[in-house]
Amino acid sequence: MVMLLLGLYDILSFVLYSQTFDAYIVGKEDAPGIVVLQEWWGVEFEIKNHAVKISQLGSGYKALIPDLYRGKVGLDAAEAQHLMDGLDWQGAVKDIHASVNWLKANGSKKVGVTGYCLGGALSIASAVLIPEIDTAVAFYGVPPAQLADPSQAKVPVQAHFGELDNFVGFSDVTAAKSLEEKLKTSGVPYEVHIYPGASHAFMNRSPDGIKRRKDMGINDENEAAVELAWSRFSSWMNRYLSP
Repeated sequence: MVMLLLGLYDILSFVLYSQTFDAYIVGKEDAPGIVVLQEWWGVEFEIKNHAVKISQLGSGYKALIPDLYRGKVGLDAAEAQHLMDGLDWQGAVKDIHASVNWLKANGSKKVGVTGYCLGGALSIASAVLIPEIDTAVAFYGVPPAQLADPSQAKVPVQAHFGELDNFVGFSDVTAAKSLEEKLKTSGVPYEVHIYPGASHAFMNRSPDGIKRRKDMGINDENEAAVELAWSRFSSWMNRYLSP
């Protein structure tokens, strides 16, 4: 494993099952860890923005972004969709598992997983498939049934969705309510929040992120929903990751 310093981030290279992937880390040493999972775009500016913000919440966290696409980034929606369609989901879970184990072996007594879009779906899958995590928080994404059944979640799950999200079967209101019904049967603590007037990727509020959403025809701007979601996220992580 090699560590290099680049700006705010340390970059780790993991060797896992003869494959190598990079991970970006920002935050406090020996703080609780949070694995932060990318949207369908890949590891780009917005997911890094989220990781920095997460690292500074509360008393501080160590945030780690595993590069699930092995360096590839979608420059438009069609390319991002192609990358997501080509993802080895089982392999991505292994990447997340390795990231969790690294955090626990390097000073983080407790570790959560969070993610957005593609990463939201993988966060819920992690709650089912990765016993070492302590909680998961998903933003607008549910895993395919063949990957993970949310009714089998082993750790507390919080999930956030936009009322106007039109990604049918993945992050729309019907998918959110189906997730809630499955979590009810899991026996773990859970929250599912649906934000009125919010669409897919409503947490992306950087100027470039707003432009990209508008280029996709997503024009809502609901700062109150964003602030409420961050507040709920922070309270949840503090509850389940504090020593």
